Amino acid sequence: MITTRKNKLIEWFFHWYIIKLVDGNFSSFNFNQVKVDNRRSVLLLANHFSWWDGFVLYYLNQKIFKKRFHIMILEETVRKVFFFKYLGAFSISKNSRDMLASLNYAADLLKNPDNLVLIFPQGKLYSNFVDEVYFEKGIQRVIEKAGKNTQVVFAATFIENFGHKKPGINVYLQNNNSNFATLDELSAAYAQHYSEAKQQQTQISI
Repeated sequence: MITTRKNKLIEWFFHWYIIKLVDGNFSSFNFNQVKVDNRRSVLLLANHFSWWDGFVLYYLNQKIFKKRFHIMILEETVRKVFFFKYLGAFSISKNSRDMLASLNYAADLLKNPDNLVLIFPQGKLYSNFVDEVYFEKGIQRVIEKAGKNTQVVFAATFIENFGHKKPGINVYLQNNNSNFATLDELSAAYAQHYSEAKQQQTQISI
């Protein structure tokens, strides 16, 4: 697996690049406030529907959580875009021996209260408006190994233009303190949050 390699200069440059990229390409960025325990890390679980997802949630972290950003992405992506690893990215290679190492690495990052780890449990891209969200195996191991060191936050993101030339972003957040005994319980809890967020999104009118 490819691990995170922090570089302050590269991180500083791309921090401002991402902020300007999001500000310049979207008409609005909306999210609800959630209370988090600053003494614990954040495991951010989100739907995965576009090239923008990592940048949007990096931007969100700067606005609300203000923690050290890390993101789990496919190994082939990290190899293609070399600088990702300097921005907190680490790799996962599904259906390989390295997969377990990646999950353990994510859990170890979450033992530091200053860290945030973003994971897309769907494992690949789906439409922004699918009816249901299914989780692939592995995320439950991260939660169990990180234990009480971390808190799980659900994010459901939707992007639409409405009356604007540039689209707007709406991120619906929920801090979920439940103890998930199984992957099915975790997946069902996120699915409920996603469904409620989607309903709110489709009720927006301008």
